Amino acid sequence: METVSQRFLRYVAFATTSNEDCEACPSTPEQKVLGAALVEEMKAMGIQDAYMDQDGYVYGTVPGDPGKPVIGLVAHMDTAPDMSGTNVTPKIVDYRGGDIVLNEAENIVLSPAQFPSLNRNMGKHLIVTDGTTLLGADDKAGVAEILTAAEILLNTKESHCTLRIGFTPDEEIGRGADRFNVKDFGADFAYTADGGTIGELEYENFNAAGATVVFHGRNIHPGSAKNQMVNSQLIAMEFNGLLPVNARPEYTEGYEGFVMLTSMEGSVELTQLRYIIRDHDMKKFQAKKQLLEQITRFLNTKYGEGTVELTVKDSYYNMKEKILPVMHIIERAKAAMQAVGMNPVEVPVRGGTDGARLSYMGLPCPNLCTGGENYHGRYEYIPVEDMEACVKMLVELLK
Repeated sequence: METVSQRFLRYVAFATTSNEDCEACPSTPEQKVLGAALVEEMKAMGIQDAYMDQDGYVYGTVPGDPGKPVIGLVAHMDTAPDMSGTNVTPKIVDYRGGDIVLNEAENIVLSPAQFPSLNRNMGKHLIVTDGTTLLGADDKAGVAEILTAAEILLNTKESHCTLRIGFTPDEEIGRGADRFNVKDFGADFAYTADGGTIGELEYENFNAAGATVVFHGRNIHPGSAKNQMVNSQLIAMEFNGLLPVNARPEYTEGYEGFVMLTSMEGSVELTQLRYIIRDHDMKKFQAKKQLLEQITRFLNTKYGEGTVELTVKDSYYNMKEKILPVMHIIERAKAAMQAVGMNPVEVPVRGGTDGARLSYMGLPCPNLCTGGENYHGRYEYIPVEDMEACVKMLVELLK
């Protein structure tokens, strides 16, 4: 039987970065390559109904005892566009403290001075990058842990629940649940295995939206520009300057929301800014969107109607509202964690998972830890021992 770390190391070799600028599903064809490989692997281990649909969603079933709940486990196959996920070169470090040199040639170092989480992982075997790509533990660790747990269940004589497996594309760009077939999935409830330090259990997440702001200017030769040139870049800077500085992610934590500038491109005639908007509290979330609308109206009044165009699109909402009526699934997860020696810690997600969307689609779906750290960047790592503990927790959850 393959270990969870062996599976994980195979999966990170697949480049599955999603692309928010592509409207296809999945947004990149490479995700289907991994999906097809997972289907073959699932069939080989005995999951007879494993298949991938036309949109790149992978499903399968580990039958359990009649009369017990049908429990879903969900993870996503794509990796974040924040950094390259191509040619990932992982290595395993027997960590005894101090700095880890990821890439000597480029002087890229993973240091506890910058990342104190290393201090609590001394004595473990850490899977790290070579510093030129992300690792992909978000969420190939979840995929590996689910399939390792599934294989254990397939080979046990112990009584257990029926497991429904779902692997989604495009979670990192907010579309992972868009075409998820909740009805045919047929689970009574589910859990995402999607990130989180060992022991974390999450059923509160951000309300989320994305905003695109387009600024129109008028270009003219600078030698004769007086009273005629309108520089859209400067109006964009003015727009951003009207947002509260202390509501940026680098100044917030816990339940504090933010508005984050994620990209900008422009010229004198046309500039575009993109933002993400996040808050756990729905009223504060709405207020942040209204602030962008107010700034847009102010600048259009100042520079002329149509100068600024704002488009806001909600992405997902806080799942807490949908989980509170079924808190027994949280208690079940806590009991499974405790049974394998984990200390369950309930924390608010400063992000979102497919589970948030699925919860609003009728499938209550809190999130379980997978054990990784520093997701979406070159300093990402995951302890082998924590992945193994998460597998044990998933098996216990299904008993």
